[in-house]
Amino acid sequence: MKIAFLLPDLRGGGAERVCLDLAYEFAKCGHRVELLVMQSKGELLEEARDHFDVTNLNCSRVRDLLIALPRHLKSTRPDAILAAMWPLTVIAAIVGIMPGSRCKVIISEHGILSAQYAAWGPAHRFILRSSMALGYRISYKRVAVSDGVAKDLAALSGMPLSSFDVIHNPVSSRPLPSNDEIRQANALWATPPGARILNIGSFKPVKNHALLLHAFARVKNPNARLMLVGTGQGEARLRALSASLGISGRVIFTGFHPNPTVYYMTSDLFALSSNYEGFGNVIVEAMACGTPIVATDCPSGPAEILEDGRYGRLVPVNDQVALAAAIHATLGEAIDREPLKRRAAAFSPAIAAKKYLKLLGL
Repeated sequence: MKIAFLLPDLRGGGAERVCLDLAYEFAKCGHRVELLVMQSKGELLEEARDHFDVTNLNCSRVRDLLIALPRHLKSTRPDAILAAMWPLTVIAAIVGIMPGSRCKVIISEHGILSAQYAAWGPAHRFILRSSMALGYRISYKRVAVSDGVAKDLAALSGMPLSSFDVIHNPVSSRPLPSNDEIRQANALWATPPGARILNIGSFKPVKNHALLLHAFARVKNPNARLMLVGTGQGEARLRALSASLGISGRVIFTGFHPNPTVYYMTSDLFALSSNYEGFGNVIVEAMACGTPIVATDCPSGPAEILEDGRYGRLVPVNDQVALAAAIHATLGEAIDREPLKRRAAAFSPAIAAKKYLKLLGL
């Protein structure tokens, strides 16, 4: 089959990484893959171009896709489109039923949309709900990346929960770092192993890095370090907060890294402080390296991945005292890393790709 992925761009986010990992697996199975992007930009763009055809639809607005996407599909005629993230999901579904279209449209959502757009007002909420009620119904299949996302989508669209297939995000293994990369990472930590705390994610308010900084300020071990791997407009605010808390000398900002495996491997703990998550790929990535987890028990991914605390500590959302206590307790105990690695293997790209291909009748 010829399978196309539709994305806004190829920034280094979770949904974009998921689509790229699925593309690799589809290609391994002998399918042809094309990536369609509204704008040809993002940290993952070069990687994608090295392996797949990447087409820039050159759409500055979502509604422009109603013209650009059918025009492109008329010439390339894919058998299926996998569209991620509202409102691209709705646009793809509409295009999929246009005269002359023969492709199956599978839409996937990666976040808790009711929370993501909660502050946008009643007018936006009406557009969100009504467009989903239409677009989701006319799509070929509907995928949610977690049970929590599926329940949220069912409530927003007014569709039965049974209308949604849950396929957890695939998390691929990355190349192991070289000895030189490990030495560089250890030098960046600038502290002995034992109290190295890691967080990876873009600096968006939903990730609540401020909570993590406040919790870290309660960790009195002078050798403790907190490494934040990511970028975003909130970085300046977080640096200022670190200074005001008196911990700026113990907080390390690394910027974005396409393969942060070396940081997982050299850390002692991965801490996630989000207000909500659609899934939480970084938790699985950390587990794959045997890194212990502390996470907020937010909607909806962490508890599913960690099986309600079996594979890591869960704490209430926005509770800096509980988060600090969980960090302290986890750093102070011996961890059996092999069960974490086995749990992470359940989220392999091969398993997820097989489920998507099954939806397509393959």
